[in-house]
Amino acid sequence: MNAREAVERLHRGPVTGVRQGGGSIFLVTLDDGECVVAKRGVGEGASAAEAAGLRWLGESGDVPVPAVYGQDEAWLVMQYVPAGPPTAEAAERFGHGLAKLHLRGAPAFGSPPPGGPADAWMGVAPMRNDPYPDWPGFYAERRILPYVRMCVDQQLMSAGDAAVFEQLCDRLPEVAGPAEPPARLHGDAWSGNVHWAADGDVWLIDPAAHGGHREADLAMLQLFGTSLLETILGAYAESAAGEGLPLAGDWRSRTPLHQLFPLLMHAAVFGGGYVKQALSAARATLA
Repeated sequence: MNAREAVERLHRGPVTGVRQGGGSIFLVTLDDGECVVAKRGVGEGASAAEAAGLRWLGESGDVPVPAVYGQDEAWLVMQYVPAGPPTAEAAERFGHGLAKLHLRGAPAFGSPPPGGPADAWMGVAPMRNDPYPDWPGFYAERRILPYVRMCVDQQLMSAGDAAVFEQLCDRLPEVAGPAEPPARLHGDAWSGNVHWAADGDVWLIDPAAHGGHREADLAMLQLFGTSLLETILGAYAESAAGEGLPLAGDWRSRTPLHQLFPLLMHAAVFGGGYVKQALSAARATLA
C-alpha cells in the first residue's frame, strides 16, 4: 500500500496529489483542498505506538498535537500543521502547557500510552516500555543497558566503556535526585519535534510517549538546540511551581544523566561521535 491508498482507506478520498515530505512522511492533498500527513511506520508496532502516544498526549489539550485520522499496522494518517516562526509568546505557552502535561502523570515509570504496544520506537530505534515501580530501575534496564549492549555488539564500544555505564546504573538510585511521580512524557522532545506552527502555537509531533521522569523531556529540549529554550524553561518552572510540584533546585545538574538515553540510542544507530558524548555524559554524572 502506498500513501495515496493509505489515506483513501484510513481517512477519506479521493486524493488529488501526493508529495514526499521527507523520509517516510508524505503530504497528501484531498479533492476539497485539505492536506493530511501519511507516515509509514519504521517497523512493527511503530504506527500503533505513535497513534496511541498522540492521543494520550492530546487528550488534555495542554499542548497541541496532531489529530489522528486513521492508523493500521503500516501507516498513520494525521492532521497537517503548517509551520510558522518561533515567538516568545508561543514559547511561554508551550512551557506552561508542557509542565501541566507532565503532571497529568502516568500509571508507572515505563508504562506505554493506553492502547499502545510495549515494543515501541524512538525515531528508527526500537524502544521497550514496561511498567516499573521506580525510575532508576526503569532507566537502567530499558533506557541505558539495551543500547550499551547494542553498541558493544557492533564493536562501537569497548568492554571498558560499557563498564562505565554499568557503574552508573549501579549508582542510579544515588544520582537520580529527589523521588518524583511518573510524568506523562513526549519522550523525544528534541528541536525537530517541537513544531512552531502558523497558528501561533508550539505543537509536539512524532512522540515516543511513555511514563517517565519529567527532567527527560527538559534534557531533550536542551540536547540539540531548541529555539527560545530559556523562555520555555522559565515558563515551565513557573507553572510547575504553581501546580505544587516545583522542579528540584539542582535539576539542571542531572541534564547529562537524562541525555544518556538519546545519546546511546544515537550511538547504537549512527555510531560516530555519539559514543564519546554518551561516555562524557555518564562520567559527568558519576563525578
